[in-house]
Parts: sequence; C-alpha cells; structure tokens
Amino acid sequence: MATKFSPPGTRPFLKWAGGKFRLISTLSPYLPKTAESILIEPFVGAGAVFLNTPYSRFILNDANQDIINLFLLLQKNALEFINEAHKLFQPKYNQKNMYLALRQKFNQSTCVLERSVLFLYLNRHGYNGLCRYNQALQFNVPFGQYSAPYFPQKELTQFSEKAQKAQFSHLDCSLLFKKIIATLEKKTPNAHLIVYCDPPYVPLNKTARFTQYSGVIFNEAKQIELAEFAKQAAQLGATVIISNHDTAFTQSLYQSAHILSFEVKRTISCNALNRVPVKELLAVFEAKKD
Repeated sequence: MATKFSPPGTRPFLKWAGGKFRLISTLSPYLPKTAESILIEPFVGAGAVFLNTPYSRFILNDANQDIINLFLLLQKNALEFINEAHKLFQPKYNQKNMYLALRQKFNQSTCVLERSVLFLYLNRHGYNGLCRYNQALQFNVPFGQYSAPYFPQKELTQFSEKAQKAQFSHLDCSLLFKKIIATLEKKTPNAHLIVYCDPPYVPLNKTARFTQYSGVIFNEAKQIELAEFAKQAAQLGATVIISNHDTAFTQSLYQSAHILSFEVKRTISCNALNRVPVKELLAVFEAKKD
C-alpha cells in the first residue's frame, strides 16, 4: 500500500550537529512510499528521519550507548524520564560551574536513568548540540551559555509515542550489516527493507579529523565497508541510502549508485563568517528486482 510523505514536522528532542531534520524534504523523494516497509538506521543519531517517515516498523541502531539507553527509557517509561529531566531545566542549573559539576557527575555515573537525564541536560545546555567524548570516553563538550535552554517536553512525548514501533540496538555497524545481509539472503523479510545510513562523514580535507562521539572511530576502512554493504544489500533487494560529504573519495565509493549533490550551511563554527556552504550528497542504491 502506497503512503504519502508529509512535510517534516516532528523535531528530535535532542539538539544534534549534523542532524537531518532540515534535509527530510531532500531525502523523502528517494525513500520508497510503501507504508509496510521496514526502515533500518545503523546510525540513528537524534532520529530525525525515523520521526518523519510513516513506516510500520523501525530498527534503530547507534554506536553511542548513551543515546540508545535514553531512547529505551522513553520507549518504556517516558513519564518518569520527563519528570526527572525537567528538574534540571531551572535557572540555577544554567550556570557554567553547575554545568561542569553535572558533566563530571555524568562521566562518573553508572546508573542508566541518571546518565540519560544528564545526557539530555548536557545536550541542551552544552555548546551547539555537540556530542563529544575524549579518549577516556568522558563527555567533554563545553558550556553553551544559552539564556534559557528549552525543555523539549512535547518532542520527548512525540518520540515516546513513535518509539512503540521501533526496535533499538547498540551494535557495531559491521555486525548489523552482517545481520541485514543474512536476513536478505534467507529472504525472510515480509516487507521491503530500507536502510538509511548517516555515518560520521568523510573529512573534507587532510587536516580535518573525526572526534569520536561514541568511542568508535569511523575511519576510511569503515567508509569502504559501508559502501560495499550498500551494494550487496541492494543486489539482494533492499534500498540503501547514504548521506556523506561530497568529495572525490565518496564519489568513487558510491559510483554504482544514483548520486544527488547539494549544499548545506555549516552550523558548528562559533564564528558566523566560517559557516559557509559545504557540499554533501545522497547516494541511492536502488533495490535490484528479481
């Protein structure tokens, strides 16, 4: 049964550098329009694509354990989480010394609920929605200095409701790719599989480097592995779409796909003059018909 894609309207509750909310209208024409399809996201991030697509089932994965734990809490008991998280969105907690103290508390905590509540606090009070860990896997994003950080109660509730259709996992992407290929080879899915991949992007130049947000470095070998997975999955009947920077390297990686190039404006730099358009792409590996 075909379904209509509505314009993007549901924002993620997390601020997210590189989030795809603004690109839903660009992406949606390339997503199959069958509601019974299953959308798989190996790099779900804040979940903008998940929130703005009308599929019957979602398999959402991320290498960041804190994100997945937070999503699972919202799926199972959103009210408790919202009540606890709301307590930290008061003026007394919107100060640098308090932020640094709570950041340290987060880094020392082993309680899933406490870490999840603090993760949302850090996300909304930290600089520009960054999610960054140092080599010791300690969250190290600086204080954002916002006048009144927004508490996303409506967005948390919307996420919780949509999450009832989702299965969450915290797997290395290599393992998830193998699971998807095995499923396709057995021809067991009773619905078309759509795999949307938004990996850590290829650096734009040799001096740029990826700062880890999950403890896993997504290097050139991983980029090649992703491209090979996309080609194999498409041959087996899945539709695979990859977002990335538009570089000579990615153009070569995805040469067997349909490639859409476009420009987006950077939002990370603290200097507005440095927020210049950069080239990105969508690589669409269309499902091969039997």
